[in-house]
Amino acid sequence: MRKDVRILLVGEPKVGKTSLIMSLVSEEFPDEVPLRAEEITIPADVTPERVPTHIVDYSEAEQSEEQLYQEISKANVICIVYSVNNKKSIEKVTSHWIPLINDRTDKDSRVPLILVGNKSDLVEHSSMETILPIMNQYQDIETCVECSAKNLKNISELFYYAQKAVLHPTGPLYCPEEKELKSSCIKSLTRIFKVSDLDNDGILNDNELNFFQRTCFNTPLAPQALEDVKNVVRRNMTDGVKDNGLTLKGFLFLHTLFIQRGRHETTWTVLRRFGYDDDLELTQEYLFPLIKIPPDCTTELNHNAYLFLQSVFDKHDKDRDCALSPEEVKDLFKVFPYVPWGPDVNNTVCTNDQGWITYQGYLSQWTLTTYLDVQRSLEYLGYLGYSIIYEQESQAAAITVTRNKRIDLQKKQTQRSVFRCNVLGERGSGKTGFLQAFLGRNLQRQKRIREDHKSLYAISTSYVYGQEKYLLLHEVMPDFDFLSDADLSCDVVCLVYDINNPSSFEYCAKVYKQYFIDSKTPCVVIAAKSDLHEVRQHYSLSAYEFCRKHKLHPPQPFTCNTTEAPNKDLYTRLTTMAMYPHSRPCCVCACNKCTYCLCQNFLKLELLRSIKAQLRRVIFNRHMAQADLKNSTFWLRASVGATVFAVLGFAMYRALLKQR
Repeated sequence: MRKDVRILLVGEPKVGKTSLIMSLVSEEFPDEVPLRAEEITIPADVTPERVPTHIVDYSEAEQSEEQLYQEISKANVICIVYSVNNKKSIEKVTSHWIPLINDRTDKDSRVPLILVGNKSDLVEHSSMETILPIMNQYQDIETCVECSAKNLKNISELFYYAQKAVLHPTGPLYCPEEKELKSSCIKSLTRIFKVSDLDNDGILNDNELNFFQRTCFNTPLAPQALEDVKNVVRRNMTDGVKDNGLTLKGFLFLHTLFIQRGRHETTWTVLRRFGYDDDLELTQEYLFPLIKIPPDCTTELNHNAYLFLQSVFDKHDKDRDCALSPEEVKDLFKVFPYVPWGPDVNNTVCTNDQGWITYQGYLSQWTLTTYLDVQRSLEYLGYLGYSIIYEQESQAAAITVTRNKRIDLQKKQTQRSVFRCNVLGERGSGKTGFLQAFLGRNLQRQKRIREDHKSLYAISTSYVYGQEKYLLLHEVMPDFDFLSDADLSCDVVCLVYDINNPSSFEYCAKVYKQYFIDSKTPCVVIAAKSDLHEVRQHYSLSAYEFCRKHKLHPPQPFTCNTTEAPNKDLYTRLTTMAMYPHSRPCCVCACNKCTYCLCQNFLKLELLRSIKAQLRRVIFNRHMAQADLKNSTFWLRASVGATVFAVLGFAMYRALLKQR
């Protein structure tokens, strides 16, 4: 809503423009009226809409035409004043003033007009019969008010209507000729209805109506008031109420009724609460709230955001198959002005056998968007109404900005949930296959992917010692001469070469020596297409010798040419290395220096702490529950139970260690 309102009064000389302003200010008719009143400002706290209001007078005797044009361009609303007892002043409204104002204003952003019939105290009849045809002819005219500066009749109402014409204009909402809502208004209210329809059944039930009422007007509706609203709709249309809930048609009818009865401020209150401006466009402040992201920090969705997105998924997953069909995806994005996900998304995240995005894939895509482009994620959450449903100041409350990566390295621990792995390699080395295998697709499934639907990203969950993390793989296009900061900025690097191509490894070796040899980013060499015959590489060192020389892991064999979904152990190892990059990997043995060994030691300590804590809880709980049992049998059972628990815990640790 506007921060202030500027009202301009124009009209023929002697119609009472200045008298109206002075009567409003002094609350009495002035004995002496100057040629022109000075501009006055009414403070916000004394206006009905709580908005500062500037009232400007125009005098043909004191001002030039150029000054008039300047005032017209600055005005938010223009009151054309005529005298009800002067037919010539009424004729001038259409012959002079309206054409003059229209010539000086942009056609797409016309200023609302108020027709003001002054000196009603001098006649016994109304001028409305003459004025109504004029109002019907010109859409810019908001309303007409008859008043008297002498008797103070309708003076306050005049300026209230002028203020209302600016803050709650009828033009963008309603077409008086057709007597129906405009298409842009219907589109906006339809989105509001769908956002408020929390269970997506096409009906606003009593709980949803109360939530809507409380959200927009800070007060719930009493049960009888709710019933009265529905009864009004029932009396006027047959399909406005269904199953004792309000349908979209009923919702739109109510707002049409509000506007027809002069209560369009009700509709504007709803629209503005849901982020719309005077042109019925979502504001930049609503879609893109301010969020500060320091260097070397990343952005992630927090717990509340994931809960919200889960609820959005659930309300659109009609068949409860934990996947979104194309129709369900289309329904989800009806609250968007465009469809934000293209066909490449289905090859970026996990899908089911039909190629539909699964629940895990859905959350993964949101995680990817937030990590790569947080402003786009804020925009999408705005369309879905996150800040409204979760009653937050803005959707920025859904975002967690992680701490600086250097602090994570210093403390040798991280709270981050998303880790980025850049995948580099020569063209044809198997990078795309490596990304798609992470999504559970073998070579046979990958061959069905259209070339124009391929994605340079793949994201899914990976479990590291029981913790769910997201691993984001990014295929970097092979351009050795130029790698951007984004290509180099990641948590772990994969250098992929084709064991069946003798010139494939050379690219990996050169990239490593050029960009990563002195980097703290862990690197892993991937020997792709390991199902094929391995040939000797043309590079001076073999891949194994190169890794040994530079204290890297030995090349990790990989193939996606399998009958089942490819094995994901390698991706778990990559996530682990991204989480614990504080030691450069040198081997995969028990040297207690490499990343693998440090992670195993971390697991051992955490497991032992957990066993001890649970053992203490078991003994304490049994002691409290059976405090009166002090015989030796109780203590024997407690000791045996604790011992068994400790042995089982240690066995679990050995099993996990062996599995790793």
